[in-house]
Amino acid sequence: MADLDTGRVLASRDPYGRYAPASTIKVLLAMVVLDHLRPDNFARANTSHTEVECSCVGLQPGQAYTTQQLLSALLMVSGNDAANMLADMLGGSAVAVAAMNRKAALVGARATKASSPSGLDGPGWESVTSPHDLAVILRAALQYPLIAAIMRAPTAPFPGKTLHNQNELLTRYPGDLAGKTGYTNLARKTYIGAAQRGSRRLVVVQMYGSGDLYGQAIDLFDWGFRQP
Repeated sequence: MADLDTGRVLASRDPYGRYAPASTIKVLLAMVVLDHLRPDNFARANTSHTEVECSCVGLQPGQAYTTQQLLSALLMVSGNDAANMLADMLGGSAVAVAAMNRKAALVGARATKASSPSGLDGPGWESVTSPHDLAVILRAALQYPLIAAIMRAPTAPFPGKTLHNQNELLTRYPGDLAGKTGYTNLARKTYIGAAQRGSRRLVVVQMYGSGDLYGQAIDLFDWGFRQP
């Protein structure tokens, strides 16, 4: 746990340990997307985007989607198909991953290595990051007004449906600013999130977790806001 604005660490356990990030790495992809694409850029989905291990938003081949719609799918419902399509809009998976790694180094997340746009892992897809780096990444991402707005929005319009933000702390914790969970068998449960009380903003990172990460995050935020 750290102060989101100053970076001062309030509590930590193995902050520089390297673990699989699962879908928390999508926050890094979102920054890269907005560095290169306008929110109103669009493309049409194809089967290469949709043939992916889900969680998925359910892209339809032939349907046009804007960058902003895909970012909402990426950050609110953790769409792996949206991650694939955004990577394709950037020039392909290899191009997107290379840009993600450059961005990680640029913002100071130097232990981070993305190997897929979505955070899926497996042989040849050994993405790694650390609790410290995920805090740095979220802090940098919230400097992008569109990312901050998407992560705080309870719903978003999407072709054929309405997206509902899967971050439970939006309704469970007053002052919640942002949150992104992830899960794979290798990463186990991961979570990054930020909350505000008064003028103070805190960030919580949980990696290789188990149980109710949202409940654990609430306890951590409550403890952190009591600290001087």
